[in-house]
Amino acid sequence: MDTKGVWEKKRRVMRHYDRVAAIYDLQYREEQDAKIRAALESLHLERDSLILDAGCGTGILLDHLRGSTTVIVGVDISLEALRQALKRPSFSDKVNLVRADVDYMPFPDRTFDNVFAVTLIQNVPNPEATLKEIRRVSKPDAAIVITGLKKTYSPEVFLETLYKAGLDVYALKDADHLKGYVALCLNKEWVTRTPRLVENPLRARESITSAL
Repeated sequence: MDTKGVWEKKRRVMRHYDRVAAIYDLQYREEQDAKIRAALESLHLERDSLILDAGCGTGILLDHLRGSTTVIVGVDISLEALRQALKRPSFSDKVNLVRADVDYMPFPDRTFDNVFAVTLIQNVPNPEATLKEIRRVSKPDAAIVITGLKKTYSPEVFLETLYKAGLDVYALKDADHLKGYVALCLNKEWVTRTPRLVENPLRARESITSAL
């Protein structure tokens, strides 16, 4: 895709989420909750963690982290989605919302302890480039949660996309009730480190390199 095509897709996505932001939770809350719960079941978030929610949308993740002492930074290109996030009861002084392009995030290298990218990569022009930007702003030992819509990706293509971007999957959840794959990842060069995983992957695949 050329530069013009890339920005045309980004504008379409931004306008779409601006239009649907007010009703997004009514349409997709249950689906998003299921994916977030699946990820959090396998993560232990430290009380002083700095968390990035890349493509945060209306801020559904905030409800799941409500009451924690972690600091959360949400990034989204849709201004209307961010306005909905500001209205959530779970919004607090521990939450910072930034309107930005997830391909060019305004953060230094190795900033975040944990990263969530829920329902993001199917909405970007170049998923590999987006994932590499997520890696850039993640600390070397960060746990990175990526989801991929099942109707967009086969399991093999989803995993290959993650690997090409330099991520190594140490847990993959694809239960029938999930509309998306939920992958817990590390940067490939740091796979010898012990990930913050509290249970074994629910389903093993030969192509997944174990970091346990």
